[in-house]
Amino acid sequence: MKYMLLIHQGTTPLPGTPDWERLSEEEQKAVYADYQAVNQTPGVSPGEWLETPELATTVRVADGRTLTTDGPFVAVKEALGGYLFFEADDLDAAIELASRIPAARLGGAVEVRPIHEG
Repeated sequence: MKYMLLIHQGTTPLPGTPDWERLSEEEQKAVYADYQAVNQTPGVSPGEWLETPELATTVRVADGRTLTTDGPFVAVKEALGGYLFFEADDLDAAIELASRIPAARLGGAVEVRPIHEG
């Protein structure tokens, strides 16, 4: 089964921010090492790290007109920070991988969603 893991940043400290700088050097290195280990897990196809929600543009079409709004559609605490794909035997394996993603323990969450194979 294929899964998409959507990484919701929540209050996760991001590199280059004051919250990140409050982490010890050891904690910062551990976060980088954990993401690297997740990306090297067999069955994982790494996605991309997304820019901050403030740089997003939301697009809607109403009455045939394209409307754009600066920023995300969702609250920043719900904003998507990145994603990856994982081919696993079952949901339990995908959940185990999601639990190893640093954002899941640092104030964010990881949504595990099966990919429709039709």
